[in-house]
Amino acid sequence: MGVRRFGRVNWLGLRTLARREVMRFMAVWQQTIFAPLMTAGLFVVVFALALGQGRGEVMGLPYLVFLGPGILMMTVIQNAFANTSSSITAAKVQGNIVDTLMPPLSAGELLAGYLAGSVVRGLLVATVIGTGMVLVTGRGIAHPVWTLVFVLLAALMLGGLGILAGIMAQKFDQMAAITNFVITPLSFLSGTFYSVQALPQPFNMLSHWNPIFYLIDGARHGVTGVSDAPVWRGALICAGVVAGVLYLAWRWLRSGYRMKP
Repeated sequence: MGVRRFGRVNWLGLRTLARREVMRFMAVWQQTIFAPLMTAGLFVVVFALALGQGRGEVMGLPYLVFLGPGILMMTVIQNAFANTSSSITAAKVQGNIVDTLMPPLSAGELLAGYLAGSVVRGLLVATVIGTGMVLVTGRGIAHPVWTLVFVLLAALMLGGLGILAGIMAQKFDQMAAITNFVITPLSFLSGTFYSVQALPQPFNMLSHWNPIFYLIDGARHGVTGVSDAPVWRGALICAGVVAGVLYLAWRWLRSGYRMKP
């Protein structure tokens, strides 16, 4: 095989890696697609039925309508992160990461291939939960384009963070620690179940330093037309975070940092 020229893309390798990442989670769709729908339904039952009757309106919306976009985005976040982090960690633990590193794939192609799985999984989960949300609430999507933009930003951001976490972790319990002590708290404490306007200082200010807050707030604007922060500002902040995360992931993949089994 000849020397690859600068700027030339190995489309066959990229397509193969992307297909592998998609088929990896589609092979167990009961766990990756159906299970998030069940979890989202349980959240709605617990919070809407237990608190919804006495909670009244939040930001001018019925609590169930307010809750839906947060549940949707939280599920996208968790699934996008899990897709890349579990793929890399499992390959390292099992010792077959070399099968991914040996083919003539550049760091950018590896990054794009891994992210493809997160984006497809995030879009599928968002579609399933969004459809259920529309059926339950009886309301349509206020701004479909904004909803799609923030779902894509969420899949890219958390897919990139999943790559970083997968590179850092050397075993499954380290990955579980990152998920339990970083990703889950950030997603729960970002306005998923409440409006940050109701938080006292300094918690209100701290919430605005959490990039996941802007993902959930942007999705809420897309679905309901209501948000805590200006939607353009949230989109720009999320895009900046995505760029930074993906650049760092590209650097680590390029250098081979902690990728040896």
